[in-house]
This record gives sequence, structure tokens and C-alpha cells, in this order.
Amino acid sequence: MSTPSGFDELIHPSTRLSVVALLAATEWADFPFIRDSLSLSDSALSKQLHTLEEAGYLEIRKEGGGRKRRTKVRLAGRGRTAFEGHVAALRAIVEGAGPAAAAAGQTPEDAGATASVTQQRQHHAKAGR
Repeated sequence: MSTPSGFDELIHPSTRLSVVALLAATEWADFPFIRDSLSLSDSALSKQLHTLEEAGYLEIRKEGGGRKRRTKVRLAGRGRTAFEGHVAALRAIVEGAGPAAAAAGQTPEDAGATASVTQQRQHHAKAGR
């Protein structure tokens, strides 16, 4: 099976996908909100944000100074497009799992029954029946 169009290797790792999905639901998010929502350490989140920013998927804004400095993050247009394409590609992969059995003339239930019969035959063969 080939990889569907829109599948994005950069955002596919679970941590980056979680970051992008969280940001897709908001305009701007504060660093602590993202960190706490995803149960990440500061350094782990910083690394992922940096990778996504370098790709042009995020915009990072630092506001204030000293102890009052706040980091805000948002999904850039390119990141939103990549995320939407990746979600569509994942849906195509998941939906493609069912038609393989249908193309062979089987429903998913039939495929499971066939596997069960095959397992029973193998068991009986090993038992010498």
C-alpha cells in the first residue's frame, strides 16, 4: 500500500501530532498551557516547537521580559494545511483497511470467521485429528 497524498512525516510522530492538533483548535496558546495539556517537560516541548517552527508550521511570539516573559504559539497557515492533509491521509489509511476484505468478497466479520476456522484447522492438525 502506498502512502496517501498529504501524509506528513514531520508531524506524524505522536508528540508533534499532539502539539499541532492542540494548536489547530485555538488561535494562540501559551507555552505552559501546551506543556501541561500534553504532559511534556519544558525541554521536550521546546525541541518539538523548534522543529515545527523551522519547517514553517508554527509562529512563536515572546512577550514581556524577565520573569514576566511569556511564549505564545500558534499554527501558521502552512502548518494548518499540513495538519489537515495529514488527518485526511490518516483517514484514508484507516478507511482503506476495510475495503481489502470487501475486495476479496468478505465482510470484516467473514474475514474474522475465516481466520477462526483456519486456526481451528491448524489446532486439529497439531493434535493429530
